[in-house]
Amino acid sequence: MNANQEWIGHLSELRKRLIVTGVWFVASMGAGLYLSPSILLMLKSRAASGAPIDWHVFSFTDGLFVYLRCAFLLAALLTFPLAMYQAWAFVRPGLTGREARGTLGYVPASFLLFLGGVSFGYFLVFPMMLRFMQSMNERVGAVEMYGIERYFAFMFGVLMPLGIAFEMPLVMLFLTKLGLLDPARIKFIRKYAYVGLAVVGSCISPPDLFSHLSVTVPLLLLFECSALVANRQFRLRRAAGPATG
Repeated sequence: MNANQEWIGHLSELRKRLIVTGVWFVASMGAGLYLSPSILLMLKSRAASGAPIDWHVFSFTDGLFVYLRCAFLLAALLTFPLAMYQAWAFVRPGLTGREARGTLGYVPASFLLFLGGVSFGYFLVFPMMLRFMQSMNERVGAVEMYGIERYFAFMFGVLMPLGIAFEMPLVMLFLTKLGLLDPARIKFIRKYAYVGLAVVGSCISPPDLFSHLSVTVPLLLLFECSALVANRQFRLRRAAGPATG
């Protein structure tokens, strides 16, 4: 097989896996459209602040956009593990047996870490932010009226960065497997990582010390856990020597 035929074969394989992922996403979107009203009503009745919050619409399209956004996010969540697996299966022929077995575990791990970050944001960070904002509104004598579109935009703006931040252990482990990260580099970037995570924590959390520490400290601990995992992988990789199939 010449290089051109091999390239065509790779494109055909990639197209097949993209079609499978796309079909699953469309099916998940249909399920999301069906389940979104129930999910939205559940979120409304079990508000993160601990008390139900009345949602208002300020334009005819607010409810529709929130409905479609909820369906899309549910479809993306259901498609994420399959997309990760399809990506792994596509690069699998170029990996050794040991690399393939090691990287396959990234598929469920990345999904669980993302869910962990979103859960941390929804059950801890988002309620703190709501309580802080409500207390500020009370101090200035404002009458609270929450728009459904702004409410969800605010919530997703908190949850998504935390979901992505919780992928840190997997990213550092992957970079270590590639040989791009080692204990010396981790030690060098630690101070910059601390500053960056503190900035992220201050952007997500309310502007009071307790809330800031409640977000930033777990992020710093997550970095240290990631560093421990990466350092252990580096030692194992160096002890094992060159990978064999």
